[in-house]
Amino acid sequence: MSAADEILDIVDENDVVIGQSPRGEAYARGLRHRCVFIQARDAEGRLFVHRRTPTKLVFPSLYDMFVGGVVGAGESYDTAALREAEEELGVSGLPRPVPLFKFLYDNGAGRTWWSAVYEVRCDLPVSPQVEEVAWHDFLAVEDVERRLTDWTWVPDGLAAYQRLKDYRATGRVG
Repeated sequence: MSAADEILDIVDENDVVIGQSPRGEAYARGLRHRCVFIQARDAEGRLFVHRRTPTKLVFPSLYDMFVGGVVGAGESYDTAALREAEEELGVSGLPRPVPLFKFLYDNGAGRTWWSAVYEVRCDLPVSPQVEEVAWHDFLAVEDVERRLTDWTWVPDGLAAYQRLKDYRATGRVG
């Protein structure tokens, strides 16, 4: 099955399931669905950063400071977070990602999705999926901050990153 054929739960503005749709159709029609964002850090506290492959359905070739993806139909956010983190990092036996908060991402052009943000420590050697990740490294937070204006980042990842910074600074989601 291709990624475009994966079945997603379609949700309303309150994150209540109202139907299901193949991923490709959900993207094409702007149907609200669920996603997970997992910030992975190594033992030194550096962030896993990667550039997406040019074949990705959404945001091809852009940089991201999260691993993650869509939540499948009937799947919980927590299950999706562990699955996506292990898939994208190319590891097995990762600790369960810690849920931090959820927010409704809105790109301002009618595209919205519920986004659950997690964090996980990855002390395992990573081997990211070549179909998903074109380049990767663990970078110090200061290095990521310096590159925020130099690199082209996925917009939903930037929104999640800013909310995560606010959350860590104030205990609230901005």
